[in-house]
Amino acid sequence: MTRSLPLACVLAVSLLAGGMVACQRLWEDSPAIRVVLWRPESPAAWQEAIDSFKAQHPGLEVVLEIGPNSSTALHDLLTQKLRNRDPSVDVFVMDVIWQTEFAAAGWTLPLDERFSPEEREQFFPAMIEALTWGGHVHGVPLNTDAGLLYYRKDLLDKHGLEPPRTWPEMVRQVERIEVAQADPALAGYSAQLSQYEGLVCNLLEFVVSNGGRLDDPQDPRTIAALRFVRDEIVGKAAPEGVLTYDEQASLDLFRSGRAIFHRNWPYAWKVLQDPSTSSVAGKVGLARLPAFEGHEPASCLGGWSLGVHAASRRPDMAWAFARHMTSETVQRLFAVREGKAPARRSLYDDPEVLRSNPAFSGLRQALESAVPRPRSPLYPQISRAIQRFGHEAVGDDDSDLEALAQKAARRIARAEERLR
Repeated sequence: MTRSLPLACVLAVSLLAGGMVACQRLWEDSPAIRVVLWRPESPAAWQEAIDSFKAQHPGLEVVLEIGPNSSTALHDLLTQKLRNRDPSVDVFVMDVIWQTEFAAAGWTLPLDERFSPEEREQFFPAMIEALTWGGHVHGVPLNTDAGLLYYRKDLLDKHGLEPPRTWPEMVRQVERIEVAQADPALAGYSAQLSQYEGLVCNLLEFVVSNGGRLDDPQDPRTIAALRFVRDEIVGKAAPEGVLTYDEQASLDLFRSGRAIFHRNWPYAWKVLQDPSTSSVAGKVGLARLPAFEGHEPASCLGGWSLGVHAASRRPDMAWAFARHMTSETVQRLFAVREGKAPARRSLYDDPEVLRSNPAFSGLRQALESAVPRPRSPLYPQISRAIQRFGHEAVGDDDSDLEALAQKAARRIARAEERLR
């Protein structure tokens, strides 16, 4: 007879020193799938999904190890476990930027024979592309993200404005509204320009929407986009403090009613519509990000997937778990309960999902054309070079953009040389 604990108990045990040893002893007499993930925003939704999986596989337990909330710290934890072929890992969550690194290292099980081409077509192409390395697919999309423009619909309506289609138009609208409102506490634009991974996402959206490439710093279109951010956004359309903002800080500014425009991921919609924590509930609109004249908008691809450990002792059951947790039923559950943007395209026409997340009705276009960050097994080194370059380029009024771009190009080239 197998023994079962509710998810809340598993979460608590896994956070204690030696907790996973205790978990392993609890299930040592029964087969188990061991999963590493971040702390769920809705433990009850995960419990429901796991219970339905266990009902289909009587006698099989699911043991969760809850890693750090920090994406960087979770990456470090997984890297250590996977490099050591730790048998306590069967399935694990992967950020979209980790997949190439993990696959190239041989840590993820290729899923070609299990994850059919017909099934892959049910997901957004950019997510499948991000999961593919060396001609093989190495994971299943769990949820997806794309950068979006949130705006104060009440203020734009008051001043007879439509959501801006270009970045310069957004700056002009900020100037017009700020002058008319005469509120010194009202900022124009709130985004994530602190020196971390979020900066890469934000700058990619400016650069690609001008025809440039973030991994080609010396491209004149890349430099022109960064010059615009430096000269027109930082300290002007956006407060100087934007150089220290991450997702939470930038969201707090907007939901307090102190910004007109805000760049963030889809999850922010539910947060902004909660009147108990948001001063702008019911006053927010959602649109694609602007572009530069003559170019298309660019939304950075984000999201998470599930990978199967190449050293798993139960690869078939690990695959069954990954497939279940990324199924239409479970993705619908996470969309409704957590506001997670599904990776399955069909759910953007699903009445239950749209009732819970009206903003998703306009999200599919951005997700269909979302732009991935540079794909490389050495992406962490490339990202650090871009972060250093980008933050100095847009944060210093007197920055020599061409000289900084040359230095960044050399750093990126050195990282890429390690692959040869």
